Amino acid sequence: MFQNIKRDFNKKESQVEDVKMFKFEQVKEIFKKFFEKKNILLYIVSLMLSMVSFGGNSALGLAPFALAIVAATLSNRIPIGIVYILSCIGTFVGFGANGLLNYFITSLVFFASLYIFKTKIQDESNERRKVGKNIIISTLIVQIVPLAFGTFYLYDLLIGIMQAIVTYIFYKIFVNSITVIRDHGYKSVFSVEEVMGACMMLAIAFSALTPIHVFNFSVKNILCILVVLILGWKNGMLVGATGGITTGIVLGIVDVGDPIMIAAFAICGLLAGLFSRFGKPGVIIGFVLGNTILTYVSNGNIVPIIVFQEILIASLGLLFLPKKVEFKIDDILSGATLLPETTSRTLEGSKETIRKLTNISETISEIAKSYTETAATVVDDELTKIEKENEEIFVKELYTNIEGMEENILYEEISSSDEIVSDLFKVLLINSRVTKKQLLEVFENHNNYIVGFSSENDSNTNQNIENDISVMLKKINYSYKMSKINFRYKKKIEENKKNVSEQLQGVSDIISELADNIEENSDNKEYQKEKEQIIQLLRQKQIKIKDIIIKKEESGRFKIIVYTNNCQDINGDECDVKTIGQVIARVLNEKLTLSNQSCGLRKGEDECIFTYMSKDKHKLQIGIAKATKDGSPVSGDTSIQTKLDDGKYLLAISDGMGSGPEARKSSKIAIKMLERLLTSGFSKDKSIKLINSSLAANMQDEDMYATLDIAILDLFSENMEFVKNGACPTYVKRNKDVQILNSISIPTGILENIDLAVYDKDIQSGDIIVMCSDGIIESNSEYKNKELWLKYLLEEMNNEDVQKIADIIISEAIDNDYGKEKDDMTVIVAKVC
Repeated sequence: MFQNIKRDFNKKESQVEDVKMFKFEQVKEIFKKFFEKKNILLYIVSLMLSMVSFGGNSALGLAPFALAIVAATLSNRIPIGIVYILSCIGTFVGFGANGLLNYFITSLVFFASLYIFKTKIQDESNERRKVGKNIIISTLIVQIVPLAFGTFYLYDLLIGIMQAIVTYIFYKIFVNSITVIRDHGYKSVFSVEEVMGACMMLAIAFSALTPIHVFNFSVKNILCILVVLILGWKNGMLVGATGGITTGIVLGIVDVGDPIMIAAFAICGLLAGLFSRFGKPGVIIGFVLGNTILTYVSNGNIVPIIVFQEILIASLGLLFLPKKVEFKIDDILSGATLLPETTSRTLEGSKETIRKLTNISETISEIAKSYTETAATVVDDELTKIEKENEEIFVKELYTNIEGMEENILYEEISSSDEIVSDLFKVLLINSRVTKKQLLEVFENHNNYIVGFSSENDSNTNQNIENDISVMLKKINYSYKMSKINFRYKKKIEENKKNVSEQLQGVSDIISELADNIEENSDNKEYQKEKEQIIQLLRQKQIKIKDIIIKKEESGRFKIIVYTNNCQDINGDECDVKTIGQVIARVLNEKLTLSNQSCGLRKGEDECIFTYMSKDKHKLQIGIAKATKDGSPVSGDTSIQTKLDDGKYLLAISDGMGSGPEARKSSKIAIKMLERLLTSGFSKDKSIKLINSSLAANMQDEDMYATLDIAILDLFSENMEFVKNGACPTYVKRNKDVQILNSISIPTGILENIDLAVYDKDIQSGDIIVMCSDGIIESNSEYKNKELWLKYLLEEMNNEDVQKIADIIISEAIDNDYGKEKDDMTVIVAKVC
C-alpha cells in the first residue's frame, strides 16, 4: 500500500516537473521569437520613428509616425508588444508626458475599435489585415471629442482632420514597406513601391538623429546619403533617382528644410545610378558630380547644398560594404509557397503520366523486339523452312510443266526420283539456272547414264536425245523462275518486319525520352524560387497563372511554358502575354522572346499556353532559288526552312532519284517526315533512320530513295550541325574563305542500315551557308572535281544579299549547260547577321 502511495506521489511530482519544463520551453520560444534578428532592426526603427514629429512641430501633441508603425506592424501580423512599448518610450522622449498621454489614449481607442469594427483579412498582400479605417476613427475621436468640452476653433478641427489623414497615409506607406526593413536578407526581391516606402521610413527614422553631430557632421545626413548611394549602386539610375527624391522630400518636410534639398538628392541619386556600371567608385563620383552641379547652379558654388565631408564619410561606408550584399528591386517574394494549387495536382498527374508513358514505351519496345526476333528467325531457322516450301513449289511447278512429256528420255527419271529433283534444286539455288553439263552430272551422281549421248560434241550424239535434253532444261529453269516469285514475296515480308521494328523502336525511344523529361521537370527544384517570384509578381499585377515550367537547356537557353486561364478577349487586346514575358525576363535576368502562343479561346479550350525562350544572339537571313529539269513536269527536289520548337532553325534539301513525279514523291516523303519527326522531339539521327526505313518499305520492284541534306542552326549557342545522307557538299563562306563540308554516305532508302555524316561547326556574324542539290554541282563539266566551281564562284562573289546569291548560283548553273536546265536544281543561302 505504502509502495503504491509512493509511486503515485512520484508520478504526480514528475508530471508537475514536466508542466514546469513545458511552460519554460514555451516562454523561451516566445522570447526567442520576439528577439529574432529580423525583428531587432524593426524595433530600432519603431523607436526612432516615434521620436519624430510631423512638420518639425511637437506642439501638435500627437506622434503620427508612432501610431502608423504600430498599426502597420499589426496589419502585417507581426507581434506588436515590443514595438508598442518602444513607440511609447520614443513618444515620451520626443514629446514629453503630454505627448505620451495623447498617444496612449489614441492607441487604446484604436485597439478598442478593432473589436467594435470588423477588419478584413487578406493573405495575398502586405496589408494582411486592413485597419486603415480604425486609425482614422481613433485619431478623429481623440482630436475632436475634447473640442466639445471647451472653446471650439475651426483651426483645431482642421488640425485634427489633417492629423488623421497624415497618420493614415503613413500607415499605408509603412504597411507596404515594413517587409523590407524586417525581412531583408530573408526574401529575394522587393517591389519598387516597397523599397521607396522603406527609404522614406528610414529617412524619417534618421530624422530622430538630427540633434546628434560628430565633429560637426550630421549623422542623419550621412545615413541618408549612404542609403541613396546603396540604392544607386545596386539598382541603377531609376531607383537611385527615386530614392534621392524620397529622401529629399522627407528631409524637406519633416525637418522643414530647404526645397533645393529635394532636387539635390534627386540629381545626386540619378547620377549615382547612372555611373553604377563602374562599381562603387562610379557611384560615389556620380553623387559628388550631382552635388557639384546643383551647388554651382543654385548659389555659384559658394555653399554646398550637401556637405562634401558628409558625402565622403558616407562613401567610406559604401566602400566597406561587402559586395555580396543583395538588394534586388522587383516584386515581393513571400516566404510561403506561392505555386498555384494546380501545380501540386499537376505533379501528381505527372507521376501517373510518367508511369503510363513508361509502360507504353516498354510495350512498344517489346513489340519492336518481337519483330526483330521474327526477322532474325526468318534469316536463320525460317530460311530453311522457306527453302523447303520453295522446293515443294518448284517440284509442283516442274511436274505440271513436264506433264505430257512422257516420250522425253529424261521424263521417267525426273518424275520418279525425288533425289534427282532435289539435287537439281540445289544447283538452281547456287547458279539460278541449270546447264546441260550440270544436268548430266546430277544424273551420273545417281548412276543414271543416257545411252547414245556423249558430253563431247561429236557426230555420234543422237539429235532426238539432244532435243529432249534441251526441252527438259527449259522446263526445269522455267519452273525455278516461277518459284522464285514466292521467295521474293517472303523476302519482302521479312524486310518489312525489320522496317516496322526500327520504326516501333524509334517511337519507343521518344516516348521513353518524353517520360524522362516529364520526370525531370517534376523533380526539378532548381528554379522553384524563381517560379514563386514570378507568380507573386504577376499576382500583384492582377494576373493569375495556373502553372509555369522553367527549363534550362545544355546550351544555356531558357525555355519557359506558362499556363493561364482564357482572357475572354478574342482580339487579344486584354491578353497578358507581353506583361508575363516582361516579368519572367526580369526575374531570370534574361532577354526572352515569345516562341509560341496557343490561345485557348480561339481553340475552344479552357487555358492559354505561352512559350518563351531566350532570345537568339543573331538573326538569320534566308534566300532560296529553284529550277526544274528541262522537259520535266515537276521538280524532284523538295526543301524546307523552318524554326523548330527548341528555338533552332532547320534548313533541309531532299533530292529524289531522277526527276519528275516519282522523284518528287520520294523527296517530299523524306522532307515531310523529317519536319514532323524533329518537331515531335525525335533526334536527327533517329529521324533519318526512320525516314530510311519508310522509303525502303515503300520500295516495290523499283528503287525509291532520296538524298537528305540537313543544317540545324542554333543562333543562341552560335553553333550549327550538318547531317548529310548522300547529299552534296555544303559551303560555308567567312569573309573571303570558303570551306567545303562533304559526305560520302549513300541516300536514304537504299540500304537498311546507314551511316550518317554529321558535322559540328561554330558560327559567327557574317557567315554565309550555301546548300544545294546535285543539279547545281553536276551542271559544270569543266572541272574534274565538280565541287570546286561553286567554291570559286563564292570566293569571287562580293554580294552579301542572300536572295541575290541564290539567284546568281542558279543562273550560273543553267549557263554551264548553255542555258538549259540539265537537272532539277535547288539552292538555299543563309546568312548569320
